[in-house]
Amino acid sequence: MLSLLSPLLVQDYLKKIPDLFSITRSCYYLSMRQAIALLLAAVVIVLAADKPSQARDVPFTQEDRDRIIRLEEGLKSTNQRIDDLRADMNSFKAEMRADMNNFKAEIKADMKNMKAEITTLMLWGFGVLFGGMWLLMGFVLWNRRTAIAPVIRKTKEVDEHSELIVEALKEMAAKNPDVKEALKHKGLL
Repeated sequence: MLSLLSPLLVQDYLKKIPDLFSITRSCYYLSMRQAIALLLAAVVIVLAADKPSQARDVPFTQEDRDRIIRLEEGLKSTNQRIDDLRADMNSFKAEMRADMNNFKAEIKADMKNMKAEITTLMLWGFGVLFGGMWLLMGFVLWNRRTAIAPVIRKTKEVDEHSELIVEALKEMAAKNPDVKEALKHKGLL
């Protein structure tokens, strides 16, 4: 029966035999008789499972060879497309990285420009604000002087008129004793 087995099947069975022995060795609590019976049962099952009908050769035709060649060519072209796609993806990734770095640099430059513009705007704003405040204070002081000048002139005129009136009253007091008495009472004489 072993002569009917193909060489591949024999190799598979030979690989399995040490596994069966390791199973029997690991089962040290079995008696020797039980281990031999288990080994014989395993050999009978393995040999009974192999049928001569399974051990026939399959012919390999020219059509099968051509089909394998076509598959290999298709696999090569698929591998080439995958390699091309990988190269495209790597170049795209490098381009995207370069674009992102350029974009970051542009944003940083724009931020610096905005900061300079804001600083300039603030300096001009404060300059205009304080300039306006000084201009307003100058106008207020100038306006105050110009507004007070007529009042001072009127006050001088009123003082002059009051002095003239007091002199006139004093002259009248020299002629009229009642006026003299009223002026003394008010402290003008």
